[in-house]
Amino acid sequence: MQIILLEKVVNVGNLGDVVKVKDGYARNFLIPQKLARRATKDAIAEFEVRRAELEKAAAEKLAAAQAQGGKMEGLTVQIAQKAGVDGRLFGSVTNADIAAALTKQGFEVEKAQVRMPTGPLKMVGDHPVQVSLHTDVLVDVTVSVLGEHA
Repeated sequence: MQIILLEKVVNVGNLGDVVKVKDGYARNFLIPQKLARRATKDAIAEFEVRRAELEKAAAEKLAAAQAQGGKMEGLTVQIAQKAGVDGRLFGSVTNADIAAALTKQGFEVEKAQVRMPTGPLKMVGDHPVQVSLHTDVLVDVTVSVLGEHA
C-alpha cells in the first residue's frame, strides 16, 4: 500500500515521504496511530498545504525530547526487589518497572520507550538501559537493582 508519512517512522522513512509498506502494517498500525495516510492525490495535495505546520510540530517534539533527554542523561534509577543470598532476584525487573521508577522521578516515560537489549534484569547490581524519547533521541540510564533479603 502506498502511504504518505505524517511523522518520522523508524525503518520506514521521514516526514512527507511516500513509501510502500505492507497493507496490514499500514491499516493496523500507521494509519490508526496517525503516523501516515493513504497516498491518494487528495491526501498528497492536503499534505503539501499542511507541510510547514507538520514540520514545525515535529521540530517542537524533537526539541522537547532533546530537553528531557538532557535532564535524564546519566541518571541512575534505584529499584528494590526481593533477592536471594547469591544476588539473583525472585522475579525480574522489567521495562514497566523502570518506566514507573522514572515517572516517580518526574520523567514522563512509557514502558515501550525503555529499551532492554539483554531482556529483563535478573541480578542485583547496576545495569545500563536506553530510553528512546524520540526516534532521534536515545538516552542512557543506569538502573541500580538493590536486593532485599526475603
